[in-house]
Amino acid sequence: MAAASSPAPTPAASSAPTPASHAEPAPAKSKPQWPWLKYASPLFVVLLALAVLITLTRNWNAWEGGKVEQATDDAIVRGDLTPLSTKVAGIVRSVRVSDYQRVRAGELLVELQDDDYQAQLAQAGAAVEAAKAAIENNRRQRELQDSRIQRALAGIDLARAQITAAEAGVQAVQADVVRTQAERTRQEALLATQSATKQKVEGAVADEQRFAAQEASRKADLEQAKTALRSNEIAVESERRSKTVLESQDQQLIADLHAKEASLAVARINLGYTKIPAPADGTVGERQVRPGQLVSPGTQVLTFVSETKWVQANYRETQLTNMKVGDAAEIRVDQYPGKVFRGKVLEIAPASGSQFALLPPDNATGNYTKVVQRIPVKIAFDDANLAGSLRPGLSVIATVRTRH
Repeated sequence: MAAASSPAPTPAASSAPTPASHAEPAPAKSKPQWPWLKYASPLFVVLLALAVLITLTRNWNAWEGGKVEQATDDAIVRGDLTPLSTKVAGIVRSVRVSDYQRVRAGELLVELQDDDYQAQLAQAGAAVEAAKAAIENNRRQRELQDSRIQRALAGIDLARAQITAAEAGVQAVQADVVRTQAERTRQEALLATQSATKQKVEGAVADEQRFAAQEASRKADLEQAKTALRSNEIAVESERRSKTVLESQDQQLIADLHAKEASLAVARINLGYTKIPAPADGTVGERQVRPGQLVSPGTQVLTFVSETKWVQANYRETQLTNMKVGDAAEIRVDQYPGKVFRGKVLEIAPASGSQFALLPPDNATGNYTKVVQRIPVKIAFDDANLAGSLRPGLSVIATVRTRH
């Protein structure tokens, strides 16, 4: 009992120092197997910094431009949306189409009341006919002047003939006058010597006076013929001047006719503007006018969407390194999942989209921040019939396969 209650030996007694001869030797410290590993991390950081530096100092976008396929989702289907407007004022007579209706080229869409323009066309046509009548009247006046000129010229020829005849008559009578004067002188001399009778002297005197009177008459005829010649020459000159006036009027009348014909053409064109046809095959938008509405020039009546469609893809400038006109393209339209349209690059814009903005950016103020620009690329569909089923504004993913 006493032994069981005796205290246990303390740990201090049991942990008494062991004699040196019996102590175990301490384990030796092992050396690292790869001592260069402590330099790996700094070396990796230096190489990474060097790669970043080289990338920044060189064209760090070169890898993107060198890809064979260049894709973008910044693309939409585009088409020609033409606002059809009125050219002349009038009241809408009828609207022949409904909203979003497909139409054919030349199909009548909107018609205006044309009563006023029909009257203007008739008035312009009457003015043209009046101008033609005036030209015809002037032509007949010139023909009349030609006949008057010919008559005056004939009068000149007649006067010259009369002058010639009068001169011949004067010369013939002068011979008789000289002869009768000599006969009178001879008879008077014979009468003085009582060798002739008084009756013969009187006959000689009468003959002399008769031929003298004929000479005076012939000279009067000559002067009258000369006067007629001058009168006819003056008449010819006057008629020729009148013809010149008529010829100048003819040029004026022709110019007036051309002006009237131009007015007629304008009236006919204005009449045609009262009908608005479809410019090509396509679809119309929502109607913006109704029958009975008064419209003025420039009023938009419909929006016409043509059948021709294309894709405008706005590629980043770094994607255009090898892109060229004619490159093949794959077009995926969100409206038709899983369907791929084929096309090719038709045009590449000559400037970035920002340059075509209403207010292009001006970075000359010192606050420049480099931003990757977008360049519009026009992609045409290979199958135009399939393109006709698309609508402008649809979202597109366009992938162009470049040719290196």
